[in-house]
Amino acid sequence: QVQLVESGGGLVQAGGSLRLSCAASGLTFSSYAMGWFRQAPGKERDVVAAISWAGDTTYYADSVKGRFTISVDNAKNTEYLQMNSLKPEDTAVYYCAAKQYWPLRDSRDIDYWGQGTQVTVSS
Repeated sequence: QVQLVESGGGLVQAGGSLRLSCAASGLTFSSYAMGWFRQAPGKERDVVAAISWAGDTTYYADSVKGRFTISVDNAKNTEYLQMNSLKPEDTAVYYCAAKQYWPLRDSRDIDYWGQGTQVTVSS
């Protein structure tokens, strides 16, 4: 049974930082592209960042470029999202995602989802 378990969300002031983690089990972690999506109330679930299974290709949404960094630790079956210079518009539920084939962009073709973690940025 595949499980993706996020942690690290919370409340932070604008300009602050958070690091999200996603621990994976039940899959061959190094064979999957991994990513992060977010969904604010009343909005679509959109990709924030993604990384290929080899770790040599990354993608970032324009809104987070230069502020967020995605990474993976294959030895720990864990992916991370380092979020710096947070803005109130970053407030959303953040979801970990796994897909067997690159690219990882569309929420409609994700193989596995985490349960989500709330990130709230106050102004």
